[in-house]
Amino acid sequence: MKKPAIDLSECSLCEGCLDVRPSVFRLSDAEYIEVVELSSYPEMEISEAIKYCPEDCIYWEEV
Repeated sequence: MKKPAIDLSECSLCEGCLDVRPSVFRLSDAEYIEVVELSSYPEMEISEAIKYCPEDCIYWEEV
């Protein structure tokens, strides 16, 4: 299964991923973007978040 991941060292907290797919990405209490645990991830929507991320810090990883 593929799961989206975020390189937090590159993330600028623009929150664009939250706008594109708020059911997958959220702002944690510690104020960094995290991926919500789901049984599967909508590939088209995640690909859109990856495409529009200004820091190119969202990517797919195999789990």
